[in-house]
Amino acid sequence: MRRNKYIPLLLAALFGMTLGGCGGSGGTTEQYTVALVAKSTQTEFWLSVFAGAEAAATEYNMELTIVGPETEEDYETQNQMVEAAAKDGADAIVFSAIDFENNAASIDSAAQQGVRIVAIDSNVASDQVSTYIGTDNYAAGQMAAQAALDRVEGPLKVGVVNYDISSANGQERERGATDLFLKSGRAEIVSVINTLAEAEQAQTDTAALLRAYSEINVLVAFNEPTSVGAARAVEEAGRSDDLFLVGFDSNVITIDGLQEGSVDALIVQNPYAMGYLGVESAYKLLAGQGSVEQTVDTSTKIVDRDNLFTMDSQKALFTFEKRWN
Repeated sequence: MRRNKYIPLLLAALFGMTLGGCGGSGGTTEQYTVALVAKSTQTEFWLSVFAGAEAAATEYNMELTIVGPETEEDYETQNQMVEAAAKDGADAIVFSAIDFENNAASIDSAAQQGVRIVAIDSNVASDQVSTYIGTDNYAAGQMAAQAALDRVEGPLKVGVVNYDISSANGQERERGATDLFLKSGRAEIVSVINTLAEAEQAQTDTAALLRAYSEINVLVAFNEPTSVGAARAVEEAGRSDDLFLVGFDSNVITIDGLQEGSVDALIVQNPYAMGYLGVESAYKLLAGQGSVEQTVDTSTKIVDRDNLFTMDSQKALFTFEKRWN
């Protein structure tokens, strides 16, 4: 397992929100060990999570390790990483579940060994989780649907590009979007596909979706890799002008797509806050610094061509740069 460190460049920006209780460690000499087990170590989303986690680990004098599988479908490797972290003496695990059900046993086992559990981004079916920190995914799905409903006139023929069907956050986003689309009375869900959380496969599958259902005039993709793949498919099909694409998260390709027309809106989450607050919460649990909230909703923002160059949008899209050690 490789130890990754990420140094934030724009601390003044932080999360685009005020964080309460971000005090230091109060001079304690005890150093706790926390393992962050992510879904991936490759996407811009996760690099921003790691930047926040590193900042909190530095502030609270915690030993932090960061690991994740090569793909966002490999829950078995995640389970092995959880088991290894517990065996190696981690005091806390900050965890984002690939599979809501199939990751639960390893988390339960770690907790039975005395490890404190903090969930970020994507929750797990375990009652051993002390706090969940992340997006209100149902609301974020509704936000994606509303972005299209507010900007597209007439009937909406919607195609949904989702990722692993076992991922809790993706399914909640889809449910939120679907509920609002159907409630509007002028949207029809034409087709839903579940693809790999890999841009190349998402592009292939989205292209096939558009060929099979040429009537689709709205696409919604629910995470960074699927959004990148969907944007490429829209551009390749020559559909930038007549198809409205709502994606998730920040990536140079989808940001370029906003300017060039293949992407029309992005639902931008707050991954830096997830990482920072995840590690901070682990410290509070271990140090006995009061209770932590059961659920912490990090901020989410719609970015489109109209507000792309505002300061708030730029902070949300371009906050941090990674550095490998």
